[in-house]
Amino acid sequence: MHSTQASLPPTERDPRRWVILGVICLAQLVVLLDNTVLNVAIPALTVDLGASTADVQWMINAYALVQSGLLLTAGSVADRYGRKLMLMAGLVLFGLGSTAAALAQSSGQLIAARAGMGIGGALLATTTLAVIMQTFDDEERPRAIGLWGAVSSLGFAAGPLLGGALLDHFWWGSIFLINIPVAVVGVVAVAALIPETKNPEGERPDLLGAVLSTLGMVGVVYAIISGPEHGWTSARVLVPALVGLAALAAFVRWELRVPYPMLDMSFFRNRRFNGAIAGGLLVAFGMAGSLFLLTQHLQLVLGYDALQAGLRTAPLALTIVCLNLAGIGAKLLVKLGVARSIAVGMTLLAGGLTAVALLGSRDGAGYGGMFAGLLLMGCGIALAMPAMATAIMSSIPPAKAGVGAGVQGTLTEFGGGLGVAILGAVLGARFAGLLPATIGESGSLAEALRDARTPELVRQVQDAFADAVRASQLIGAAAVFAGGLLAALLLSRAERAAAREAAAADAEAGAGSAATAG
Repeated sequence: MHSTQASLPPTERDPRRWVILGVICLAQLVVLLDNTVLNVAIPALTVDLGASTADVQWMINAYALVQSGLLLTAGSVADRYGRKLMLMAGLVLFGLGSTAAALAQSSGQLIAARAGMGIGGALLATTTLAVIMQTFDDEERPRAIGLWGAVSSLGFAAGPLLGGALLDHFWWGSIFLINIPVAVVGVVAVAALIPETKNPEGERPDLLGAVLSTLGMVGVVYAIISGPEHGWTSARVLVPALVGLAALAAFVRWELRVPYPMLDMSFFRNRRFNGAIAGGLLVAFGMAGSLFLLTQHLQLVLGYDALQAGLRTAPLALTIVCLNLAGIGAKLLVKLGVARSIAVGMTLLAGGLTAVALLGSRDGAGYGGMFAGLLLMGCGIALAMPAMATAIMSSIPPAKAGVGAGVQGTLTEFGGGLGVAILGAVLGARFAGLLPATIGESGSLAEALRDARTPELVRQVQDAFADAVRASQLIGAAAVFAGGLLAALLLSRAERAAAREAAAADAEAGAGSAATAG
């Protein structure tokens, strides 16, 4: 790959590299915060904007789906036209989208603004890692990526805490306004500090592939979200589902034929890559869906306000950050190996989700049980995520590291969007099935409580919602556990196959040397 600046060798380290990393991490933090920060605002949005359960799911999914659909295309555009330029463009688009979201007056406006933010998020998510790859040499790059990963974990888990603190003092739009000064500072810092790198002979953007992948994901997830409300066999569900599946099938065929694919199918011939991707997909499914349910559990089942709910998720974020900064995950990775680290980490994560579901109810240990579950979840993420990143980045050629990260990011975002959609659909269907007959069909807890005319009916509605949340959380835990086992199995097989190939090569080389000597 030709570029205006290659990766810096050890003798030419940029003295500003750690400041650059700080700027990159700030941009990454904002992108990931917006994946979860909206969760604690759900009760306020249902009141102020009259949002239904499906509306709320689209507010969350619009950002993730647009971002995931454009990740690979954004990476190709950044390689061709300049990573610094696209990083600045991403910050500008993210800031404009945040302003529109904060000023939204209806559910539709907020969903559209979140989709716009997803475009900026796609540019930021692809260029931040690419800049790190260009700024740090082989010796320092693992440490830089580790810190970048720690910030990513913090952003994913700390969204409810930040959102709760803001909602305790301001209206729901404040969770978007905080992005604006970050975007402004980021643009100035990127312009002043980060050198431009690009590939003038890079591959052309795969526009049709981007359209097909985005259409496919939107169609499938729309069907999942709409299923409980309109019925799984209704035309309003089946038509988008079939269109989405057809678009995804066309996407795969197109990527196999096009000379410049945005998704290189050859990656999937690598067993190690497949194991890491399969595990990451199911982890994203379980984590995003479970955090979507966790904030509703704290606020709507246990009765905490937004700030209290955010504070009670803090142990999860703090555990991840402390263990990452202490390097415990990296040390255990060396001792256990990639496959075992992923299996152990994801088992801990699944155990934590199960503890939250079974012990965090009003009839169980309450927040004490949830606290233990959050600590287990944090330990699991701190162990599994570095191992997952190592498995992915070591399974592809260094020259294609950016594309490989884009594939991983796309599937992770897709898994997260599906997690919110599917677990949200399970929640809605289970809740509707458990409601008393006198309540009828309701799209949300708020609607059901409005229809409950007696204290006994109110209690039955609350119990039905708590049971539905618990069932959905257990499904998320099962997905995470299955992902751990699947990833560990595939990675172990890949490692054994690689060892056999290396042994055969050594034996062949030895035989050749003996024949030459003879």
